[in-house]
Amino acid sequence: MEAISPIKQIWGTAAPILRLRRTPSGYGLHQRWYRGLGNASTAMNETRDMAVKARPPPLNIKRQSCTPEFYEAISRICQLRRKYMEKRTVFVDGEEMVPILKALGARDEDFPRLQAVNNSLVGDPTLPFRKSRNGRFCFDWDTKSVRRLEFQPFALSVGEDFKRHDSDTVRVFDEVDNDLQLNTAFQALMVFKGLMFHGMTVKERPKLDYHSNKWVCTLFALRTVTTPEMLGEPALEGVHTDGVDHTMTTYLRSTNMTPDSAVTFLHDVKEKTGIRLQETAPEMIRARAQHRHFLDTLLIVDNERKHSISPVYAVNASREATRDMLIFFTRKPVTGDHISAGIDSLNPHREMGLEFPAMSLSDE
Repeated sequence: MEAISPIKQIWGTAAPILRLRRTPSGYGLHQRWYRGLGNASTAMNETRDMAVKARPPPLNIKRQSCTPEFYEAISRICQLRRKYMEKRTVFVDGEEMVPILKALGARDEDFPRLQAVNNSLVGDPTLPFRKSRNGRFCFDWDTKSVRRLEFQPFALSVGEDFKRHDSDTVRVFDEVDNDLQLNTAFQALMVFKGLMFHGMTVKERPKLDYHSNKWVCTLFALRTVTTPEMLGEPALEGVHTDGVDHTMTTYLRSTNMTPDSAVTFLHDVKEKTGIRLQETAPEMIRARAQHRHFLDTLLIVDNERKHSISPVYAVNASREATRDMLIFFTRKPVTGDHISAGIDSLNPHREMGLEFPAMSLSDE
């Protein structure tokens, strides 16, 4: 029996809630609803309690400052950050990311776990060729920490240079769980991103609060799937931006994917939103990158570069091909009548609370 997220039940986007225990005959509709919801809540609480008892300590970058590897990593991050500020995009090979993340505190055993974490993904709300989960985090420079935020739906609009059949639609994703957020390699990726973007001056988006000392990071764990009947597209929307200030994409792994699949093209911001890669003007292409190895990571100043991605093709066309990624969308909190107004809470997550130290390279 397929497990359906209680979150999707509450928001009214999924089929009736999973019955974790057989429902006795004679129960009315509302009695069955509340019984199912109660059983799901009990099971989740029991699972969460066991996870909390076994929870390893989160990454603590302050403890790393006594090691020579830490300062070597900070020196390299400074170089990457300088390139990011100059070029408005930077690609970091996975081989280079590994020692950087270890120096920031990532534990050796968490790297293979991170590579396999997308095995727990579920169906996407609007794309049949994708499996997904998401979670919201806050870079809080008042507390110099990263913390998990409560669940909220997600939306991207045409006005944010995102043109697809589900633009301007409020979408509900299942949440990422402790198998990802408690992974210290993942936490080190978050710290790395904070080190790279904080203090940068970027082209401001309308309806975002640039006076705030907090940033909202919406994390997506995604698997793009190609089958003999269906072509998987990491960016069905064509040329686009992600409606944020900084986008970071990190590769986990793939299966049966051709070497020429999923190439990312960076376009001038003047390129037309929503067109396919083959329709773009070659003179508008500013750079290209391709994630091929574990932890290959790309950062983009999202409001200053549009991007597109080619499809996932199968080596053996008779079998499924997959591509697993982590996508980190980071922006200032919304204001006014932004499409995400009302679904951009900064409240901490009560059931899966997490907070760990961050640091900045800026002079602010």
